[in-house]
Amino acid sequence: MKIIAHIYNGFEEKFGIPRQSNIVGVKSRIVFEKEYRNPDALRGLEEYSHIWLIWKFSEAEREQFSPTVRPPRLGGNRRMGVFATRSPFRPNPIGLSSVRLVGMEKTENEGVVLIVEGADLLSGTPIYDIKPYLAYADSHPDAVGGFADAVRGYEIEVDFPDEFRAKLSDEEYLTFLALLRHDPRPSYKSGDEERIFHLAFDGVEVDFKEQDGHLVVVDFRRK
Repeated sequence: MKIIAHIYNGFEEKFGIPRQSNIVGVKSRIVFEKEYRNPDALRGLEEYSHIWLIWKFSEAEREQFSPTVRPPRLGGNRRMGVFATRSPFRPNPIGLSSVRLVGMEKTENEGVVLIVEGADLLSGTPIYDIKPYLAYADSHPDAVGGFADAVRGYEIEVDFPDEFRAKLSDEEYLTFLALLRHDPRPSYKSGDEERIFHLAFDGVEVDFKEQDGHLVVVDFRRK
């Protein structure tokens, strides 16, 4: 397996990354390795709206195989078979994400860079391959999502005080609001109103906690 590219965005740590792709419309840049910067390799890709990314769980490798995992959205106490989940702790550390292809930029030093939206990858994640998303073959409107359907579309109310909102650009505010609405905490942390959590994105960090069943931003800082 050869690494063909790396993806770069504002996700500086694992906590806070959306649990699935296309949940939050954060933009990312895909920069190819020198060996793969031949523009001919991308000929025709601009005609597609979405692409598949095949990538490496570079921060979640384990020495031993575990047949079961604890999905965070199930409270962290219920074990499910690893092949029935999208847990990063797999026999092979391979991830699969569909993202929207926003554009392709020609650069002087990095060749053609792909701009994508909706990636659920840590900044710097290695990419193994890129394939076009084909709606007629890849979309299954009648598909059943198993136990994951029970938490699909889960959101929580977020209170973002004006004193912190004023320090953010509109794009920063909307990004943090979307990330918090999908509640980055493991489900077993729900109800703990004493704990302060920290969410970092693109050089900005916010502190938040749970209060009366919703999340409240309590502090803000730029790194």
